[in-house]
Amino acid sequence: MQAANQHYDAGQFSEASQIWQQAAQGYEKIGDRTYQALALSFVSLATQQLGQWQQAKAAIDTSLSLLANTGKTNERIHAQVLNALGRLQLVGGKAELGIDSAQAALKTWQEAETLYRQAGDSVGTFGSQINQAQALQTLGLYRQARKLLAQIRQTLEQSPDSRLKVTGLRTLSDIFQQAGELDVSQKMLVQALAVAEKLGLHQDKSITLLSLGNTARAQKQTQKALEFYEQVETVAAEQFPLLEIQAQLNRLSLLIETRQWDLAQSLGSQIREPLAILPPGRSTVNAQVNLAKNLICLQLQRSTPICPLLADKQNQPSQTKTVDKSSPSVIIGLLNAAVQQAENLQDSRTQSYALGNLGQFYEERGEWQKAKEYTTKALNLSQQIQAGDISYQWQWQLGRLLKQEDITGAIAAYSQAVKSLQSIRSDLVTLNPNIQFGFREEVEPVYRELVNLLLQAQTPSQENLKQAREAIEALQLAELDNFFRDACAQAKPEQLDKIVDSAATPTAVFYGIVLPDRLEFILKLPKQSKLLHYRTQVSQGEVESTLKQLREKLAQPKPSNELPKLSQQVYNWLLRQTEPDLAENGINTLVFVLDFSLQNIPLAVLDDGKQYLVQKYALALSPGLQLIESRPLTQIKLNVLTAGVSESRTVAGRTFDSLNQVPVELEQIQAEVASSTQLLNSDLSAASLKKAVESVPFSVIHLATHGNFSSNPEETFVLLWDRLLQAKNFDQLLPIGSRINARTIELLTLSACETATGDKRATLGLAGIAVRAGARSTLATLWQVKDDSTAAIAIQFYKVLKDHKLTKAQALRQAQLYLMEKHPNTNYKLPYYWAPFVLVGNWL
Repeated sequence: MQAANQHYDAGQFSEASQIWQQAAQGYEKIGDRTYQALALSFVSLATQQLGQWQQAKAAIDTSLSLLANTGKTNERIHAQVLNALGRLQLVGGKAELGIDSAQAALKTWQEAETLYRQAGDSVGTFGSQINQAQALQTLGLYRQARKLLAQIRQTLEQSPDSRLKVTGLRTLSDIFQQAGELDVSQKMLVQALAVAEKLGLHQDKSITLLSLGNTARAQKQTQKALEFYEQVETVAAEQFPLLEIQAQLNRLSLLIETRQWDLAQSLGSQIREPLAILPPGRSTVNAQVNLAKNLICLQLQRSTPICPLLADKQNQPSQTKTVDKSSPSVIIGLLNAAVQQAENLQDSRTQSYALGNLGQFYEERGEWQKAKEYTTKALNLSQQIQAGDISYQWQWQLGRLLKQEDITGAIAAYSQAVKSLQSIRSDLVTLNPNIQFGFREEVEPVYRELVNLLLQAQTPSQENLKQAREAIEALQLAELDNFFRDACAQAKPEQLDKIVDSAATPTAVFYGIVLPDRLEFILKLPKQSKLLHYRTQVSQGEVESTLKQLREKLAQPKPSNELPKLSQQVYNWLLRQTEPDLAENGINTLVFVLDFSLQNIPLAVLDDGKQYLVQKYALALSPGLQLIESRPLTQIKLNVLTAGVSESRTVAGRTFDSLNQVPVELEQIQAEVASSTQLLNSDLSAASLKKAVESVPFSVIHLATHGNFSSNPEETFVLLWDRLLQAKNFDQLLPIGSRINARTIELLTLSACETATGDKRATLGLAGIAVRAGARSTLATLWQVKDDSTAAIAIQFYKVLKDHKLTKAQALRQAQLYLMEKHPNTNYKLPYYWAPFVLVGNWL
């Protein structure tokens, strides 16, 4: 049993499985069913690691039936067997059971926890709780998972110093790191490090320092991360060669990512020899593949799918460019050795990883035939063991290779990659941080490149347009998952056309995506199954710099000569070609599903040379129609919670100016609507907001307080009196499901928010809040206007909504036109005052 354990820890799963099998036979001979069952549960764990699901299931089934037939139960052993069963249900059961597999695993681990408690085994209890948290995350029950993790954390922190405490804190910190909570993760690691040092646990100290390096790297603290990796090398030297090499590899890839070529060069040549003498195992093979990948990047010294480099201006490659001395034969040698070792270990997952990287190497060299051969082999292996997280990478790679000659084949491969990504949607955000995906480099391009291929033809087929539209919707959803590091947003793809076709006012949906060399648009008209397609040849660079200039000019409260020029330019790119189709179909509402970089400017301000877009159409943004609650705002009673902070505040180390117009804004809204409640300044604490929302079914929540939208969830918040309410906690304060009569909030208005400067995806934060708050629609400002104009628009909006039975999009349009054309203050004609308001979500 002990020997097998050592093989297992060394990543030699096939040998471990065979030796445990022998142990099981030994126990059978002497009639010890309990320990035979235990040995077989270990066989199951080892075969699960190899993706041999059939064998793993057979071993666990035998194990369970042996336990059922022994007289008295040994709680600890029974719990260990259940532990292995839970793992099999969660990972291996996906294909048969789908989402129920996580439900089954959760139940199994709860039983295991009870047995471990009865046996007085705190290590086992802790492990089965961590497993339950993972199952809850897979089920999308993030709040329950968090509650459980907070409990575990408290128990751990109060427990006496021990090795268990160190590993426990480290495991927890990994989970928090995956959830994007880097500060919490770092705190736990610092605690773990202190205990490891106090107890003289050198191996634990090395592993914890390695995790601290990875966390600092995720926090973009390059120098700090490099120092942590160097510390691991010092502590682990001689004693723990594999940890030393892992630290060196992490340091190497970080030096390459930040373009520190000379340092990377010398480190790359040091790692090869010690790596060659490590004992074979999964970690060794992965280390060889990672070294090879890094050496490829050293040769290329440019950003590619394999080597995503940071676009760092200060650190461009020096003119005297070091050329990597390691010849292609060294790289091929490393990868071939890795393939061979993985084959000897009978480890399909690792073999697939090595073969796929060999394919990547040949792809970079332009040797398409060889690249295809290795990629196909890698894909077959990963599909046999249902490893979606690597399958999608090889499907994407195959797509890139087929693009050269066979567009149809390439589209099929890309479509498979997107399918694989969707099947592991809940795993993508809870994956082991060592293989945590860089979303921008390794997920997003799959969707964009698929759209690029589908829309390549001069006139793409209807089939391709439909698929491209689905891919744009799917990308929006993936962006939100990645923003929150969870897969909470519930999508309903069946309703795309239904919403548009059944809208009372003629509505068209306009999809837009920015590709490197062009803009592509798809238009869905009401009650027409045929999709229309438009294209504008303009480079991504030009689009982004024009949008940036336009955004800067808009946020200035003074007339500008450039503004009309820029605004017309963007109008021409986006909408000029659609004019005849929109006019012919009598469209009066336009809903935009756009790339986040196109949403940073309010579309109302686009100018056709005669008038603004809002003078022709009611407008709304949508983070994808599959995320919309499709019921219109029927004549509900406007019951409004008005809340705001007008005094200057310092909260969480930030200072916010006073907003003097807020009290007036709230009073005037109250005068306008039949029923309302007000929370101003110190009354707007987190606790009182939560209490108010839980006790009365408000249909509208109007927050007039500082807020910030950013593509970074930590920087996306709304100011309350006593804290910053971050995007990811919106669902805790506005807990839709737990309110008395669980009526959805129809509208959330945020009237003093702004988008982070210089962040071209800042509106991702706005979409995030809109989805997370669970409100049907969100009305928000893209920049702050400290003036009575904000109140004037809000009041007009509620007035129109109440009296005229219009949709929310039409009500916003009327309010903006009022400011532009009828308000006594003529300054308000400037877009600065009326344009920042945008409606996100359900426009009905």
